Amino acid sequence: MLNEATAALSLATGANGLVPTSANYVPLNPVSLLEHAVRCYPDKIAVVHQGLRYTYREFYQRCCALGRALHARGIGRGDTVAILAPNTPAMLEAHFGVLMAGAVLNAINTRLDASAVAYCLQHGKARLLLADTEFAALVRDVVALTGAAIPVVDICDQPDFGRAGEEEYEALLRSADAAVAMEAPASDWDSVSLLYTSGTTGNPKGVVYHARGAYLNALSNALCSGLGRRSVYLWTLPMFHCNGWTYPWAVTAVGGTHVCLRKIDPAEIFRLIAEEGVTHMHGAPVVLSMLIHAPAEQKRHSSVPVQVGVGGAAPPSSVIAQMEAMGFQVTHLYGTTETYGPSTICAWQDPWAELPLEARARLMARQGVPMLAQGALMVADPHSMEPVPMDGKSMGEVMLRGHSVMKGYLDNPEATAAALSGGYYHTGDLAVWHADGYIEVRDRSKDIIISGGENISSLEVEEALYRHPAVMEAAVIAVPDEKWGEVPCAFVTLKEGVAPLSEAALIAYCRDSLAHFKCPRYVIFGGLAKTATGKVQKYLLRQQAAAHLSQRRAA
Repeated sequence: MLNEATAALSLATGANGLVPTSANYVPLNPVSLLEHAVRCYPDKIAVVHQGLRYTYREFYQRCCALGRALHARGIGRGDTVAILAPNTPAMLEAHFGVLMAGAVLNAINTRLDASAVAYCLQHGKARLLLADTEFAALVRDVVALTGAAIPVVDICDQPDFGRAGEEEYEALLRSADAAVAMEAPASDWDSVSLLYTSGTTGNPKGVVYHARGAYLNALSNALCSGLGRRSVYLWTLPMFHCNGWTYPWAVTAVGGTHVCLRKIDPAEIFRLIAEEGVTHMHGAPVVLSMLIHAPAEQKRHSSVPVQVGVGGAAPPSSVIAQMEAMGFQVTHLYGTTETYGPSTICAWQDPWAELPLEARARLMARQGVPMLAQGALMVADPHSMEPVPMDGKSMGEVMLRGHSVMKGYLDNPEATAAALSGGYYHTGDLAVWHADGYIEVRDRSKDIIISGGENISSLEVEEALYRHPAVMEAAVIAVPDEKWGEVPCAFVTLKEGVAPLSEAALIAYCRDSLAHFKCPRYVIFGGLAKTATGKVQKYLLRQQAAAHLSQRRAA
């Protein structure tokens, strides 16, 4: 027995001479996914954008040109290259070309103001900014704030916008020297991406991704979403958001076709679905809502069902049902910037097909089980780290572990240690764990409403509001109350053309399906403040509610 144990230890540790070499170990890197695609499908269409169509050979050549041009300018391993652009070919190319130079890609949220963009560039120590000229005015303001310390390359995707930089993107590609050698990754722990959270207080945190996580999460997404070489992926999800959930690499890995989209326009989305044969797309619930409520004359359908992955807040069951009625198959995904986007998936179970639509939609709105690359998930007490019972009732914090967890926050060891304490990434989301292993997020820890000692899930109240036929969007927050401590306050956007709906009528409607203490005490009608990725900004709603209720009391 001792000899067997010693032999096993020897094999495990490499003590017998079995060690990694260049023949049996290559660092994982998403660039290799493009190299695979161009070997297999050089003449297949890789990228569609307006009148442009690039084959995988052309796409690969353009990415190589970007990498060589950056390397020739002294940009290499560990340097940061930022990009400010919509979902265009240049944004796709940056996801490979910047990494080919050994550099780190910093895709910046296009909705940020000049001071926030300047902070990201300076904190991330960007060596170069690639910027679509749609944002030329913003970039000029950023340059003024940073003292022109960061060179700007203009991406002239649209000819009508002004210029902000001294060099143009296509000229940068043409300047590439094929003889310039690019830097191969030394380790799959090398950093490949820097993304800034949409922090609601103070400065945002810089989330750093490693090559291993990007590679494995891309393959995980490809498998879990059913991508293949015949897949046509429509870019309704911003690529600046978690690197497009790693789908720039995932779609490329299988030799699929990327269909670019500068902005969310339901008419254009329906046109591309019909004319390009779109099979997959992703986005926040607001994108689904826009498609549902688009004019009938805009709605065009594909000959094949479109697979739609939706993240952010759980899609209400009514949204899932309406999307299915239009020929879309919705899958709910859940994750954070710190987990490369989706980390769980509400994996479809065949018996669900036999259920009534409402019951099926409720199951599909859960956050589900871990994605393949995520590995481990638990819902647990954040202090004791003890998992909660799988009873669908006991609430705990969602915690994740696996290949697809960030390296940490840039230059912020305290926040990194807190987020990764106990060997898990702490999401801050509160959920229950069902007997079938599926989790269901009930709220952010900071969004739970505690009224008279009772916990109220804002998501549960929102679900009730969405069931009203006149409601298009809803969000619920806590507001102070002298008697109960906190009570729910609802923000509601009504559908166009519906009859007026009073606050009292909507509260009465909620009482038909919710305990009275869970029903909104107040309803504020109007639009909802959102981030660029479609997430409702509840901190802004809290400010609006405070002002609204103050005026209401004064009256």
